[in-house]
Amino acid sequence: MTTTPNTTIQTTNSAAEPWSLSAGGTLQELLADHLVPMPLWKRAIDIVGALAGIIITLPLLVAVAIAVALESPGGPLFRQVRIGKNGKAFNCYKFRTMVKDADAMKDALMAQNEANGHIFKMKNDPRRTRLGVFLRKTSLDELPQLWNVLKGDMSLVGPRPPVPSEVAMYTPAHLRRLTVVPGITGLWQVTLRGHHDFADMVMLDTQYAENLSFALDLKILVRTVTTVLTGSGSC
Repeated sequence: MTTTPNTTIQTTNSAAEPWSLSAGGTLQELLADHLVPMPLWKRAIDIVGALAGIIITLPLLVAVAIAVALESPGGPLFRQVRIGKNGKAFNCYKFRTMVKDADAMKDALMAQNEANGHIFKMKNDPRRTRLGVFLRKTSLDELPQLWNVLKGDMSLVGPRPPVPSEVAMYTPAHLRRLTVVPGITGLWQVTLRGHHDFADMVMLDTQYAENLSFALDLKILVRTVTTVLTGSGSC
């Protein structure tokens, strides 16, 4: 990853120490002094919440998996390498909502990207299946990530984990997103869901990292339920 030599980045918190980045450092070296420790209460909630979620939704998980497999060629699960806290790569799981080999078609669609910055979003993405549209609208496609939460790769609440190609284009300021464990839902999702501006996403994810608390996580989880039930801003 390319970094700018001798760059100083101020955070949104004026009291915070600036980042001093030296040329040639690895991603882990750049993040080392800025990682946000995961509180014990947060990990405990993740384990209990993920286990409960898997047990409660098990019949639904099986039903969705069968429906996805029957609708179009390809397995029911989509596995993709994502980047988590401290630049750690992990396999992120979702129910497949697109046709087989959809990633190979992405380059041809880049000119139609409706998002600003280092993310790709299309409201009417032609790669999506009919069932996939419904799964995304209801966020049911995210349910397999409860396994990621149980493993510790993700948390119930946190920034969405980016793909390696996005991280490769990050500036030092964007790396704030990687100082905390990524989540299934987060401040950006419940605040600006459906508004695909990368700068806004970084701002809200940074705000979350700098103000992580039990009260904030609880607020985000409650707002997530409302957002999913109304289907607002889904894409």
